[in-house]
Amino acid sequence: MATTRLISMHQNKGKSTAKCLADRIDYALNPDKTNDCEYVSSYECDPKTVLGEFLLSKRIYSDITGRMQANDVIAYQIRQSFKPGEVTPELANKIGYDLALKFTKGNHGFIVATHIDKAHIHNHIIYNSTSLDCTKKFRDFLGSGKAVRKISDRLCLENGLSIIENPKRGKSHYGKWLGNKKPITHSEKLRNTIDEILSKKPSDFDDFLLQMEQAGYSIKQGKYLAFKNNDQKKFIRLRSLGEVYTEEEIRAVINEKKPFANRKRATVKSQSPVNLLVDIQAKLQAGKGAGYERWAKIFNLKQMAQTMNYLTENNLLEYEDLEKKAQTITDNFNQLSIQIKEAENRMTEIGNLKTHIINYSKTRDTYTAYRKAGYSKKFYEEHTADLLLHKAAKAAFDEIEGKKLPTVKALQTEYSVLLSEKKKTYAKYHSIKKEMKNILTAKANVDRLLGEDISEKEKEKHKEQR
Repeated sequence: MATTRLISMHQNKGKSTAKCLADRIDYALNPDKTNDCEYVSSYECDPKTVLGEFLLSKRIYSDITGRMQANDVIAYQIRQSFKPGEVTPELANKIGYDLALKFTKGNHGFIVATHIDKAHIHNHIIYNSTSLDCTKKFRDFLGSGKAVRKISDRLCLENGLSIIENPKRGKSHYGKWLGNKKPITHSEKLRNTIDEILSKKPSDFDDFLLQMEQAGYSIKQGKYLAFKNNDQKKFIRLRSLGEVYTEEEIRAVINEKKPFANRKRATVKSQSPVNLLVDIQAKLQAGKGAGYERWAKIFNLKQMAQTMNYLTENNLLEYEDLEKKAQTITDNFNQLSIQIKEAENRMTEIGNLKTHIINYSKTRDTYTAYRKAGYSKKFYEEHTADLLLHKAAKAAFDEIEGKKLPTVKALQTEYSVLLSEKKKTYAKYHSIKKEMKNILTAKANVDRLLGEDISEKEKEKHKEQR
């Protein structure tokens, strides 16, 4: 799991460019944070002389282009933090290096300093705002932060690490919220304890209360039954836990008037379902199972990383949503295909009819002469080509079945309208064809990896609907 943040490094008021850049670099390369610079790497620069190299490139840039720096941005920094205990410093540094190389496309020198002084290992990636050839400047763009995160997510997945679905930066230090799941509440702990005890089928309600005490809960009986463990300051009433946790419901389960399984399903339904990202990551990290084995023979982690990025970007985090959108896009594609085919068929008909009208007009005098000649065999042999064209045209007109024969001008107008509509439809067609390919590829990857799990979920869904 990693989170990223792209930061423009500005020149502070009252300080020179060299001083500001030196302060940032010194912090990143702090030996106390990088194990004496063991976890430092670089691209097209030397960490020991990176300050001078960056400053020199800026001077050369001014000499080559004749431009002076238009803003106070002197460099850029990417902060990349990993979930505690999930990555080694060596791997973190490698991932950071690959991230910087891919994001800058190899056009900017950079250093990667991996800090290990906190529980969460994190990278400080500083890259020069001036390109290596000293002719261009990096320009931050709309969505640059998203682009960095996309690359980082892909690299993490390729290396078997988890990702954050929708990271949101708060006021706290970026490392504090990284990968921290919301702490389980006292109420949820109580629900879990009740579930566990009920699963053991206590003999009666008194036995249930006894097991709750053994689990570390104090009991307050009165108008409302309540529980409190050593970590709580106040008692929690059963009725506050939800309808399936009231004293009446628990007694009903114990007395076997209500099945425990139904109660569990009701509880699960009230919670947010596990999404595809969680399912996929769990399967990848497990690295076992029939579904995984089948998928691994054909695909690789890079392809699955692309799939997960696609699911995230398109907010397709539930299999039902993925399936529904795939079907919708496929239906739209098929409809556009039909429209294009119908337009092409009609345009072919118009072209043929137009040709017949022109041929009929050109050969009408010849056919009149042929008729006046008493359908002479000799005349026919001399004018066979024209007479055959006339005959074909007349046959085509007969197929119109009494409808008024359109003029060439009318046909040309209709053809132009159809051609214009076809061009517009083709633009949609190519766009949705690409979209369909992407989503069907993603769905195929998900199906191959989670095939058995999805099948089981579908079976369970059908059972519940009965």
